Amino acid sequence: MATAPAASPSPQIAVRDLTMAYGSFVVQRNLAFDIRHGEIFVIMGDSGCGKSTLLRHMIGLQSPAEGDVLFSGQSLWHAEPDEREAMMRRFGVLYQSGALWSSLTLAENVSLPMQQFTDLSPAEMRDLVSLKLALVGLAGFEEFYPSEISGGMRKRAGLARAMALDPEVLFFDEPSAGLDPLSSRRLDDLILELRQSLGTTFVVVTHELASIFTIGDRAVFLDAEARTQVALGDPKALRDSSDNPKVRAFLQRGKA
Repeated sequence: MATAPAASPSPQIAVRDLTMAYGSFVVQRNLAFDIRHGEIFVIMGDSGCGKSTLLRHMIGLQSPAEGDVLFSGQSLWHAEPDEREAMMRRFGVLYQSGALWSSLTLAENVSLPMQQFTDLSPAEMRDLVSLKLALVGLAGFEEFYPSEISGGMRKRAGLARAMALDPEVLFFDEPSAGLDPLSSRRLDDLILELRQSLGTTFVVVTHELASIFTIGDRAVFLDAEARTQVALGDPKALRDSSDNPKVRAFLQRGKA
């Protein structure tokens, strides 16, 4: 695993006393952790614990019942709408399916955020789209449609689109879902390469042990029964020495 850059004095992202709920039903409560600049931070836990719900709270799609999310010290949920929108443009999101438009080519998919949020000329956009696709190993695939490429390639194309506006933070929701082990490993390697070359911060929701141990610098474990976080730290250290049996059982799955 590549070494994360040294932590800066203040966190890039800070989750503070966050409670997530649907009406009176509490999903998770009192979540609190920091994410450092340039690290790969994993949100993990068993199915139904609220991992993807937490991601939606962190990217501005679902408001918390209590608490807040701070980006470089700025409140996401107490900001004015225009300020929140500006903050949300500082990060990109890769969803489970890749979420590509099937009727558009890869180049057209990647250029959508540029068309919406920049004043680049068509020629500048073409050059930038080609660069983003090359960064994820898809040089020469600009005119292909999503149906014409593999699942792993669609994930990489989705990543290229998430990177379109040069985000400070990339959020991934189960990036390995639906991929074979080889494609999943290639995606993990790509994440490490991008962190190394671009210094981007990654927040990854996953339950895949191979990915957690390959890319994760630190992780938070959400407990569905306790409805709060019960562990925070290096995933390998948590696997070997966590004092919580649920955390050890989760991270030691399949171990003889």
